[in-house]
Amino acid sequence: MDRDTFACATKFFRDYSGLPRGASCQPHDHVDYIEKPETFTYADFFKDYLIPNDPCVFSAKFTESWGSRRKWVTPDGKPNFDYLLRTFGEAVVPVANCDVKEYNSNPKEHLKLKEYISYWKEHIKKNYRSPRGCLYLKDWHLHRAFPEQDVYTIPIYFSSDWLNEYWDAIKVDDYRFVYMGPKGSWTPFHADVFRSYSWSANICGKKKWLVFPPGQEENLRDRHGHLPFDITAPELKKGNVYPRYAQSPAPVEIIQEAGEIVFIPSGWHHQVYNLEDTISINHNWVNGCNVAIMWSFLQDELAAVQREIREWRETMEDWHLQCQVLMKSYTGIDYKEFYNFLKVIAENRIFVLENHHSEEDASKHCYRAAISGLGMLHAVFDLKRTAKVLTSLNANEDFKKLNPESLTPPPHALLHRLKAAIDTALL
Repeated sequence: MDRDTFACATKFFRDYSGLPRGASCQPHDHVDYIEKPETFTYADFFKDYLIPNDPCVFSAKFTESWGSRRKWVTPDGKPNFDYLLRTFGEAVVPVANCDVKEYNSNPKEHLKLKEYISYWKEHIKKNYRSPRGCLYLKDWHLHRAFPEQDVYTIPIYFSSDWLNEYWDAIKVDDYRFVYMGPKGSWTPFHADVFRSYSWSANICGKKKWLVFPPGQEENLRDRHGHLPFDITAPELKKGNVYPRYAQSPAPVEIIQEAGEIVFIPSGWHHQVYNLEDTISINHNWVNGCNVAIMWSFLQDELAAVQREIREWRETMEDWHLQCQVLMKSYTGIDYKEFYNFLKVIAENRIFVLENHHSEEDASKHCYRAAISGLGMLHAVFDLKRTAKVLTSLNANEDFKKLNPESLTPPPHALLHRLKAAIDTALL
């Protein structure tokens, strides 16, 4: 991060509240297309898309060196089933049925990849019809299962990735996925986990994205306040069920070709279709630009849980702890884990700032090397954003009920160390 970008980011976030940004009240009828890697810098992406929270599409030139673009695709641009079977055929993968709605998602089963590809081939032969329905391989943690495979290289624009930095550190989960599906497979209307960013690269095939800037999804709620499963369903036109649908602007439509990468910002709801047989790589990620949005989302989720079980507040022992348990079951994280998340992010950056002359120490830890590669000012920016959110968390009444002084280190001690590291770095 150069000084100009650091100054721009510092000025923007000085008074920023943490609400999702984007063109929620303005026409947003096109998405920028980034053509040339050699003329598009990290600073360009940071200032033009991360800070304003706007989407963009990267051309296929940004992925042309990836191993998956060479090996997973046939010369005519189709999925290379033979290669995938040889390399990953015995892997167990999650598969959703796009033709079945279960609550507000598609039910999943687990199959060996060789079984799924057998289904896929048969589905193509039968003109994309099957008594089993339209099956879509989704959320396969291929990177975690096959870390040695030459599949892709994360573009520098997406390298400040706090979600995967944290989950790799605790060795529990990750938010890197492979999707594979036939023409006609699709993903229902949603916003991404923790209101994170996502980037999605087509290895082959074509997708259609229908996206709404933050706030526009409110017009799509039914009379009970629920968002639709499918924004193209005819029942949305029933005014007695969806009273504000007529006020909803048309979604922004993106057609994503093979090799291209779509960047979806925080809080942008979207629905996605595979227009051809398609394979894609998807990451969810959080960084200093949207960590406050993540924190705002978690507060909203806890408030929703508290409303749901408020009638037991006086009679349930440790009611506030039960609320945290329920929130974690719904979202995947609670307030204590969010504190640990901030702690890992802060400690990695403090280490880099305190050891910036020792390239050998940083290179032993891939995320510290990535932090170092983005520059010392980026580490300072990250710490400033972490300090802002940690200060808010520490003042939160629900967090105070969790005995935060028992955490290691206590939040006030981490905050003190964090601010000292920022002050020292800026001397």
